[in-house]
Amino acid sequence: MQFNEKTYQVGGAVRDMLLDRPVQEIDWVVVGATPQAMLDQGFQQVGKDFPVFLHPETHEEYALARTERKQGSGYYGFEVYAAPDVTLEEDLQRRDLTINAMAMDNHGHIIDPYGGQADLKNRILRHVSPAFAEDPLRVLRTARFAARYHYLGFEIASETLALMRTLSGSGELKTLAKERVWQELQKGLMEASPHIMLIVLRDCGALEALFPDWLHHLDADNLEALARSHDAQLGIEARFAAATRSMSTQAIKILGHACSAPKNVCQLAELYTRIKPLPAATATADTLLTVLEKCDVLRRPELLRTLCQVETLFTQQSYDHLSEAIAIMQSVDSRPFLEQGLTGKELGEAMRSERLARLKQQQE
Repeated sequence: MQFNEKTYQVGGAVRDMLLDRPVQEIDWVVVGATPQAMLDQGFQQVGKDFPVFLHPETHEEYALARTERKQGSGYYGFEVYAAPDVTLEEDLQRRDLTINAMAMDNHGHIIDPYGGQADLKNRILRHVSPAFAEDPLRVLRTARFAARYHYLGFEIASETLALMRTLSGSGELKTLAKERVWQELQKGLMEASPHIMLIVLRDCGALEALFPDWLHHLDADNLEALARSHDAQLGIEARFAAATRSMSTQAIKILGHACSAPKNVCQLAELYTRIKPLPAATATADTLLTVLEKCDVLRRPELLRTLCQVETLFTQQSYDHLSEAIAIMQSVDSRPFLEQGLTGKELGEAMRSERLARLKQQQE
């Protein structure tokens, strides 16, 4: 499939190549083609709102060059125009940041009409045009990029931050689909500097607009713990729990609903809020047993293990004693009690007493 010089690599692939970062996927833009021309060459159309096609062999995405014009509120309030007369420069102009508004042709030549290479060199996240303020999702995306490239020294341009503040105060953020909000939050919290995502959202007013209760409970301890979570290689459940550690279980439920966070993510954060701080090695056997039971360690021991990893972010202490306690809980076999004829409540009480006795014995 050949479109000669009218086919270009665009966006993240070009950006990350110039940053000498691994390129995860390649997106293409096609200038001068029509949907029918793409279909005639074997491409499969997948875009509903605008023409996007899958290459018949590589399955990479090829989008027709397009422009967008704001017609309504929210992320979907745009009129899309995709036609052969749309230029590459016009397509790049609609993008969010200059570092994402570069293209590369088939000969390796970089097309950079909006200064993306200079901003890469100077470590600046800058909007391409005033149209940035037409799309509220770009507030979250820019915060995510700030979290991704913070380790390289990137900062948000003051004029871009000003536009983000304007968007946050406009009410437009509330028009975003909850699923899109979570998608950006999850990606940002999984970046190398997840705390930067929340700092940016706080500083531009987006947290207050979307999640005011989270804003009021986001303290330095949460942010410092998040900053350590990447080196600890923690997953999204643990990072979300760290970020919401100071909130009540009810507030976490409300937050989870507001951003459409997955059930397992919210449940772990709520559990952590109920049982924190985790018992120290000097805790009594009764305390240990109560916490272990609340964490349902016999059926889901991984929950407490994850919470131990989260708590370590805050205390810098080891919680190996809780893993040992889990093993003790699991060592109690029901068969001897069943042989005694115990069932139901009596069986449960007998096994609990045995677990408590073994925990006490282990502490002696």
